[in-house]
Amino acid sequence: MTSEETVTPDRMNAFSDGVFAVIITILVLELRPPKEASFSALLALWPTAISYAISYLFIAIVWVNHHHLLRFPDVATHRLIWGNFAHLFAVSLMPFATAWIASTELGAVPVAFYAGDFFLVNATYLLLCIEAVDRSAPHKVDPRARAMMRMRSLATLAVFAAAGVVALRYPIGGMAMICLCLAVYLSPGAPGTARQLT
Repeated sequence: MTSEETVTPDRMNAFSDGVFAVIITILVLELRPPKEASFSALLALWPTAISYAISYLFIAIVWVNHHHLLRFPDVATHRLIWGNFAHLFAVSLMPFATAWIASTELGAVPVAFYAGDFFLVNATYLLLCIEAVDRSAPHKVDPRARAMMRMRSLATLAVFAAAGVVALRYPIGGMAMICLCLAVYLSPGAPGTARQLT
């Protein structure tokens, strides 16, 4: 039987890529064309279009960051595997949250739930960072870069939490705060994170 020390993250990465592909497929299947053949009917779908675009971009950003992060560990520890499953679980809720926002036309509670899912995805990503970098490959990442990664995650966690609260009264404001947080993760690594990677 193979020991934990000889198990590489390759299989976990392949499984994760498959899960991301399924999530995006489900997200696309939630799109419904208008019943009327008119531009006004198409414009009436703006909540669906906005929530779909944000969710698609969000999943793309999560995948890019996930792919970047899992280049660091050489070993797939039990903590890394279960942390990855927790992260994928949070991401898998996106199609449901997106459909709820679209069907309620940016309802307050659905947008708050949406922000809560973003919070959960970011929290599990932070745990994944701790396992993949701090515990498994600290020699591959500059200490300053690791600190910046943690600070970015903690700051966006606070904004996502605030967005959930704001959304209960001002759903569009909560959605705007979510979008601002996404921009922070467009670049997956902090300066120096790829310093020793080939």
